Amino acid sequence: MAYVGLHEQIRRNNFRSTLLLLGFPLLIFAAVYAFFFFTAGQDHPDEVNGYFLRTIPFVIGGVLIWFLIAYFAHSSMIKMATQARTLERKENMRVYNLTENLCMSIGMTMPKLYIIDSASLNAFASGIDQKSYAVTLTSGIIEALNDEELEGVIAHELTHIRNRDVRLLIISIVFVGILSFLVDMLFRSVIYGGRGRKKEDNKLILVALVIAIVAYVLSILFKFALSRKREYLADAGAVEMTRNTKAMASALRKISGRDQVEEVRSDDVKQLFIENKSLSGFSGLFATHPPIEKRIAVLEQM
Repeated sequence: MAYVGLHEQIRRNNFRSTLLLLGFPLLIFAAVYAFFFFTAGQDHPDEVNGYFLRTIPFVIGGVLIWFLIAYFAHSSMIKMATQARTLERKENMRVYNLTENLCMSIGMTMPKLYIIDSASLNAFASGIDQKSYAVTLTSGIIEALNDEELEGVIAHELTHIRNRDVRLLIISIVFVGILSFLVDMLFRSVIYGGRGRKKEDNKLILVALVIAIVAYVLSILFKFALSRKREYLADAGAVEMTRNTKAMASALRKISGRDQVEEVRSDDVKQLFIENKSLSGFSGLFATHPPIEKRIAVLEQM
């Protein structure tokens, strides 16, 4: 992978992430329009457009309600899923010193620090505002990395906070959750409620289910692509913050193969990790992170 320059990489990733983010609401609108297109009659575009326009306010209202609930409950859900606890200053002055020095160097408010008692090597950033921003590290990564490597990892996570990546990923998770819920509801309706309905009603629900499944799969692809772009950007930001490319690359080498945190079962939380085992080939479309080898290769070219 050719290195195109730090700031150019940041600019490109921000632009692509914006396009991917816009894809989520457009996908929901497209799914609603497709439903009316295939059920109201393809030969009556005015009728389809009328149904679509009258439905959109209800769709927007429902999405906003779902979004607000999920958005503000997200931090609590992460803490429950990871069983993370507060990392006390007296427990590990080394981590506090590294984090404070990095934050002071860029004029950033220091986030809260949490720890997961796990031998695995991983870390992630979370939060939606200054009060809830946090960096969580496993005990394993604190013990395995030297100061320069750990500084690179912390800088990577601070970059996620600084660039509002956590907010972007929360938005993607919320939109995917909406479509996932819709698919589940329609699937249950087809399986358990088909006998008591008219054939025409069953046909409408089946069409809605097919459209929802397609939209759901596409939303997952958008979410994973967004996550991959932000990892490259956070790597670049960590180098810019620490001025040390070798340390970040070295940290990723140590993390590789030791990143699976068995204590965390939530796939949504694992998406936030600095590393979550990626797939290759076509299946790489469903990977939350780019291959760690490619990330190291880019870092070594800086």
